[in-house]
Amino acid sequence: MLFDKLRQIEERSHEIARVLSDPAIFGQPAEYARLRKEHADTLEIVEKFTEYREVLKRLGEARHILAEGGDRELAELAQTEIDELSARQAALEEELKKLVLPKDPNDDKNVFVEIRAGAGGDEAALFAADLARMYTKYAEAQRWKVEVMDSSPTGVGGLKDVILFIQGRGAWSRLKFERGVHRVQRVPVTEASGRIHTSTVTVAVLPEAEDVDVRVEEKDLRVDVYRSSGPGGQGVNTTDSAVRITHVPTGLVVTCQDERSQLKNRAKAMRVLKARLLERAQEEQQAAMAADRKSQVGTGERSERIRTYNFREGRVTDHRIGLTLHRLPAILEGDLDEIVDALAAAEQAERLQKVES
Repeated sequence: MLFDKLRQIEERSHEIARVLSDPAIFGQPAEYARLRKEHADTLEIVEKFTEYREVLKRLGEARHILAEGGDRELAELAQTEIDELSARQAALEEELKKLVLPKDPNDDKNVFVEIRAGAGGDEAALFAADLARMYTKYAEAQRWKVEVMDSSPTGVGGLKDVILFIQGRGAWSRLKFERGVHRVQRVPVTEASGRIHTSTVTVAVLPEAEDVDVRVEEKDLRVDVYRSSGPGGQGVNTTDSAVRITHVPTGLVVTCQDERSQLKNRAKAMRVLKARLLERAQEEQQAAMAADRKSQVGTGERSERIRTYNFREGRVTDHRIGLTLHRLPAILEGDLDEIVDALAAAEQAERLQKVES
């Protein structure tokens, strides 16, 4: 199955290369850019696949020499080569399995990180400010650009909520693992008795939405013409100048009979239709983002947590993968790579398991 998939990718890569070599493609800049990106995405896979087939070929030759017997020294050399090539074959197979996994289309997008104080009052707001600083430090270490889009400070120096816009290659692929409820266990600065409090902060990570592109296909339209029914000058009520356009997929209907010209009425109706389709697409996009946000953070209760920050023990535990690190201060300074790398590896292993099963 893997071999077949690799051959399909190789054939597609060669097909794209042929199209890109045709001067006619330069007249379609958007299509040219799309194909260039797709071709670039396949190059590493094709190179690894070429090496993999070369390894298989050499393995076959070495095994043939060993099977023939004869010269003992030659047989020993063949066995050594078989051992080395077998190890390289296994390594290449693992690399290729990872490379052919479908990529998350959002991986290279900029993100909005929405941080909100959950259960715990002032202490939750203080920790929300800590997390905002942690993500800002992490973004700066990655050389990403950070912009505060909105924030609601509290009187004690915390943040009721804050929205960060983080721009940079790979922002989504690294920060998407931060979605969920973050639990903090520490003695609040406002606590005189020294009791440990447990508070929560919710974090939602949303990819930057692309501009909504409204495309209306002719095949999706039903156009009816009829005589205008309203008052008008000569010819308005005697010719089929009025236009009614029905967008079949959505059921939206737009009519226009203001002009004497059927062509002008149709043009006006199309502008209105596109505006309504744009409004609908934007509303659907916003609804999808709201649903995504809600699914990420739940209710913000203490029991709904992905990670715990325990100040007394100086530890951070990510409950999704059972990872515990005893270096809380460094993590709050933005040193998140060890956690993110472990979560990315776990996600990849899960995806590989699904593909193999």
